[in-house]
Amino acid sequence: MTRTSLEDFYRETTGKMPEGVNKELGHFNVFKIADTVAKYRDTGVMPYNRRSYYKISMISGHNRAEYADKVIEIEKNALLFASPKIPYHYVPQDEHQAGYFCIFTEEFLVPTKSGVVLDELPIFKSGGVPVFKVNEAEAEEITGIFKKMYREISSDYAFKYDLLRTYLMEVIHFGQKLQPLDTTQPVHTAATRISSLFIELLERQFPVEPPQQRLQLRTAKDFADRLAVHVNHLNKVLKENTGKTTTELISSRIVQEAKILLKQTNLSISEIAYGLGFEEVAHFSNFFRKQTNISPAGFR
Repeated sequence: MTRTSLEDFYRETTGKMPEGVNKELGHFNVFKIADTVAKYRDTGVMPYNRRSYYKISMISGHNRAEYADKVIEIEKNALLFASPKIPYHYVPQDEHQAGYFCIFTEEFLVPTKSGVVLDELPIFKSGGVPVFKVNEAEAEEITGIFKKMYREISSDYAFKYDLLRTYLMEVIHFGQKLQPLDTTQPVHTAATRISSLFIELLERQFPVEPPQQRLQLRTAKDFADRLAVHVNHLNKVLKENTGKTTTELISSRIVQEAKILLKQTNLSISEIAYGLGFEEVAHFSNFFRKQTNISPAGFR
């Protein structure tokens, strides 16, 4: 599975990137959910699910959010927070959809501009299911904030992005005070979904471009934590669905990337080892030899 970039999103929804999109620090935009429903009718999947950005949605309508081994049924109103690090699927259950959603990159809320570190906020941390109950009064209040965003994004105000950051942080703090929606665990589809989302998380990390980029998820526990499932359950599901353990799947993909970097780049073995998450070159060499019966230098 591939990640949806900002360029992909605009190509699929509006046909082109808006002018001036790269002139600001980071990126922010806001949309009406009703405008994306037509796209869902054509594809069966709401745009912007597998993202390379953050997304917050004020959803009004019957929907289902699928996240690892959990399903969250949204009967009417919900506030949904999505991080690029944790995949999920958001599936409308009828055509009566309303509300707003905004998208933004990590750079838009850099600490020097917003005073916060996104991944340190409870609502974006791994291990939770950030879909929150919203009653009618709360839905009206949150929708009001989104409406202000929607108006402001088209204004000529010189400091509009500073104002938009303020609105965005207001929505984030509003959500952190809400109660998460209950989840269910349907037996017949959970295993397939966990396997699919694991592969998505694994593939999102590649290709690796050392030294600027480094592999972040390397162990079975790393992936289990991101998917909010027990590591033993993840291993059991993957073994049943793929015939391989979690560690075997991770190791196989790391070796595949190592071979590409060794053959197709001029990076040193030390740089490759670092990029693939190894603290010592010796650890990488031992790992590579164990998987391939040859040293990295010998393979190169």
